Amino acid sequence: MNLSRTFRFSPLTQKRLRNFLRIRRARVALILLGALFAVSLAADLLCNSRPLFLRVNGRVFFPFVRQLTQRDLLGEEAEATPVNYPAFIASPAFSSNRANRVVWAPVPYSPGDVVNAATLRHARTVKVSVVPDVHAGRINLLRDGTIARPQSVAPFFPDVARVAGTRLDTQWRLTEALRSALARRFEGHAAPQEHFELTHAAVPGLTARVTVPERAARPAPPPSVRLMFRQTQPPDNPLQLRFRRLPDGSLAAVDRRAWRHVPDAHRPDILRLADEAFSGTAPSATIDWKGRKAAVACALNEIAWPYPPVRGHWMGIDAAGRDVLARVLYGMRIAMIFGLLLAFWAMFFGLTLGAIQGYFGGWLDIAGQRLTEIWSALPFLYVMIFIGAALGRSFLILLVCYSLFNWIGISYYMRAEFLRLRSRTFVEAARCQGLSARRIIFAHILPNALTPLITLFPFSLIGAIGSLAALDFLGFGLPPLTPSWGELLQQAQQFRWAWWLILFPSLALFTVMLLTVLVGEGLRDAFDPRQHAKME
Repeated sequence: MNLSRTFRFSPLTQKRLRNFLRIRRARVALILLGALFAVSLAADLLCNSRPLFLRVNGRVFFPFVRQLTQRDLLGEEAEATPVNYPAFIASPAFSSNRANRVVWAPVPYSPGDVVNAATLRHARTVKVSVVPDVHAGRINLLRDGTIARPQSVAPFFPDVARVAGTRLDTQWRLTEALRSALARRFEGHAAPQEHFELTHAAVPGLTARVTVPERAARPAPPPSVRLMFRQTQPPDNPLQLRFRRLPDGSLAAVDRRAWRHVPDAHRPDILRLADEAFSGTAPSATIDWKGRKAAVACALNEIAWPYPPVRGHWMGIDAAGRDVLARVLYGMRIAMIFGLLLAFWAMFFGLTLGAIQGYFGGWLDIAGQRLTEIWSALPFLYVMIFIGAALGRSFLILLVCYSLFNWIGISYYMRAEFLRLRSRTFVEAARCQGLSARRIIFAHILPNALTPLITLFPFSLIGAIGSLAALDFLGFGLPPLTPSWGELLQQAQQFRWAWWLILFPSLALFTVMLLTVLVGEGLRDAFDPRQHAKME
């Protein structure tokens, strides 16, 4: 079947169509954009809490088309109340008959359904924090070398029951540089801050970094000098571990890379505390950790909204407990339909006003331009806020209000095209034949003035989709329960740690806009009358 002959395309239109199809990125973008729009139109078949097909006692129903009642399924003796389909499928009225059948959507959630938190108990995790001790303390060293007022230095004196009163040189090998620094301070001389590496006299491998603070000159010698003790090895970084319970009851680490940093000897203690945390308690303990101690604290991550992606909710759950995948998919359908309707309206209204002004000219053109400039000066956002407060928020009201402002740009282009073409020879010939102004405008001038209309259509679509998302983000768009990308992004602003509320709506918005831009660039190149040259 020859498409050009069926629709009787002109040779120029056929050439432009071939030029567009030669641009691979534009052709692929148009196919992908059409596929995404088709998927969004079929959202009821992909994401729905009502079954797609239901056979009850020999009768066939398609619940996703309309809401059924108990009386529709069970007969006149049942109540005329809406059907709770999961409860009905589990009831004896359905399960007792083996011939009954049900087919669910791949994602059994509608965009407005609140997820039952009990169904996600398998996804609960326990967060375990392991904070190794950092050895640091201080002492006051008296003139005779005796330690006074020790604080947190027990790890540096493992063989001493009572650190106070112990001589420092009996436990640590003091260097000559340290002895000289201490002597200067005990004599009252000024000295800068100094650091020394010491080795324990009895414990092999035990070292410490000793800091002697800065001291100003004093007329009277000090009775003691303060020494700071720190471990020489860099301290271990705290670990954040997460565990989930497997169907067999055992525990598995969610982040296996972090779990590998835990020595095998210490894993049983951590697993024991994590298993105890699944019962609802918040256990904490101090365990041995690489020759020292570490504080371990556990906390059960209860199901709370928003919730990250898990099995069955591949894009996570939003702040109201609704499936994000369903809301992104239904939001794409609403955004595309809104954008297409708004773009078509802007094209039609802008074309009509621009054609009338450009063809007739004169006082009609001047008056139309002044009225257009006055109308374009009105603050759009304030008008939207006023109308929303007075009439409420709905899809139709938002479409009508936005349409009142979206035609202005295209009217300028169409007016310029008609002003350019009305003085051409073929227009003068049509007038000489006595053709009416309506026929000249729509049959002779308009086919030659469609280039800006067609090339600007994708960009008008982008502006409409972006404006809808922006209005929903600001709270002046669609009603609250309507699935929308902007509404999900507004939730992401409140819950900035919920990365899935930022990623998936932004990715959907970016993908649709990118594909539309590629289609628009392809149309612009295909309708460009200039010949392109390639430099080699």
